[in-house]
Amino acid sequence: MAFLMECCTLIVNVLCMPLHLIHAVGMYEIYKRFFPMCLNRCSIMYNKKMYDKKKELFRSLSGFNKPGGQLTILEIGCGTGANFEFYPPGCKVICTDPNPHFQKYLKKNMGDNDQLSYERFLVASGEDMGSVESESVDVVVCTLVLCSVNNIPQTLREARRMLRPGGAFFFQEHVVADPSTWTYFFQHVLQPLWYYFGDGCEVTRETWKHLEAAGFSELKLRHIETPLMFLIKPHIVGYAVK
Repeated sequence: MAFLMECCTLIVNVLCMPLHLIHAVGMYEIYKRFFPMCLNRCSIMYNKKMYDKKKELFRSLSGFNKPGGQLTILEIGCGTGANFEFYPPGCKVICTDPNPHFQKYLKKNMGDNDQLSYERFLVASGEDMGSVESESVDVVVCTLVLCSVNNIPQTLREARRMLRPGGAFFFQEHVVADPSTWTYFFQHVLQPLWYYFGDGCEVTRETWKHLEAAGFSELKLRHIETPLMFLIKPHIVGYAVK
C-alpha cells in the first residue's frame, strides 16, 4: 500500500506541475485575493455541521477570565470571523490573520456579533506575533489554522508567550488519519492538489504531537471523527493551559 501511495502521489504531483509553476513565479498570490470568498462559503457550511462541537468547545472560555476583568481573546488566523458567534458576550477580541483580504467578511461578522468588542485587526502570521505584548491575553483561539502555518512549534511558542499565566490555548484542527485507513492513503495522494485549493493547507499533519511537546502545564485533547468530507474528517479538539 505504501508503494502504491507513493506512485499515486507522484502522478498527482506531475498533474499539478502547472500549479507548481504558477506558485514558483509568484502568480499564486492572485488566488489569495479570492480565497476569502471561498473560505467564507466553506465556513458557513462548516459551522452548520460542527455547530454542536464548537459550542461544546467554547463553553469553557469564560472559565479563563481573570477575576473582575474583561475576558480578552486573541484569535490566530481569524479568517472571516466564523468563531465569533461562539464567544461569550462582553469579551474583547483581537483578530489576526496573514491575509488582509479577509477584512470585508470580518467586518460583516463583527456587525452580526456586536455583543463582543473588537480591539484591532492585525495582519500577522502565527509564527510572528511580536506586536502583541507577552502575557497580555486570557485565551488564544486557533481553529483550522495549524494545518497551514509554516512552523507549528513556533506558532505554539507565540501562543504561550502571549497568554497570561493560567490562560488557555483553544484549538480545533483537522489532522492526518490512522495509517491503516483509506482516508490516510487519499490524504497523502491528494495533498499536492489540496495544498493549492486550501491556500497552503496540509491534511497530513500530526498536529497533536506538537501540542503534546509544546510545554503547556495541562492539555485536554480529544481525537474525534466529524461529519465532514473524508479528507478532513479526523479532527483534534480541546484546550491547553499555560
